[in-house]
Amino acid sequence: MSATLDAPRVTGGDPVRSAGPIRRRLSRLPTSPLLKIGLALVATLVVVAVFAPLLTPYNPKAITGRVLERPSARHWLGTDVPGRDIFAQLVYGARASLTVALVAGSLAIVGAILIGVLPALLGGATDAVSNRLVVFLLALPGLPLLVLIGALAGDSQIAIVLVIAFLGTAPNARILRSQALALRRRGFISAARGFGGGPLYVLRRHLLPGLGPLILVGFVNWAGLAIGLEAGLAFLGLGNPSGVSWGLTLNRALSQPGIYLSPMWVWWVLPAGLAITFTVLGLTFVGVALEPAFNPRWLRSS
Repeated sequence: MSATLDAPRVTGGDPVRSAGPIRRRLSRLPTSPLLKIGLALVATLVVVAVFAPLLTPYNPKAITGRVLERPSARHWLGTDVPGRDIFAQLVYGARASLTVALVAGSLAIVGAILIGVLPALLGGATDAVSNRLVVFLLALPGLPLLVLIGALAGDSQIAIVLVIAFLGTAPNARILRSQALALRRRGFISAARGFGGGPLYVLRRHLLPGLGPLILVGFVNWAGLAIGLEAGLAFLGLGNPSGVSWGLTLNRALSQPGIYLSPMWVWWVLPAGLAITFTVLGLTFVGVALEPAFNPRWLRSS
């Protein structure tokens, strides 16, 4: 029997009858309004990021007009102080946000598997040390640490993405570890290990398929948080000042004195703020819609 259909048991709880509830909840997903809205918003982000050169002829870093031009047929959202096209910055900012979401979300999940799932499979002292490490990482103040690393990293965007991924490792490791401990007690895991299957083999062939739904939900949720965190740091002026991102667009706009006393905020501040909001909401909606179908805590109530 596959790991996905084998009913895991939540630590300290009653056995979870997963196959039936999962099928019932998955059958409701196509009609979920949250999933539809979330996927539509995420698909819009992907389309804009992929086809950015077709949506605007301008380089977002190049000076292509006069300073602070109003919106026109040539510059749909006007220009900023050096004369760069604001619409081009908005479009290419989607690429930056999508890259941060994919890289930070993926690294966070890989780290969670390495310090949460694999030690849970090995057991003994390895699992005990890993558990203490996860507890320690969860106790770290995430936002101050993120701001500190961002300030020390200078203009290194890679360092910011890595620290965002690092902050997402412990929360996902805690969730995946608890489910891995439940799966480890299942008969097919014991049989695989009894026939000589090594830890990496059992992890790859049995645990990861069984944990796949939780891995997907964890990736989606942390990808959305990563976009918000990166935009927040860029807005504070941390990171690469010459880069292109929605947070930097807001930072440059709000550095202009009296921007809210003029109509400039409508085409300079509002679009970037809405882009961040709708992108984070889209990923959040997808995660919220998927969690009832995949999370054992929800399945137990079915």
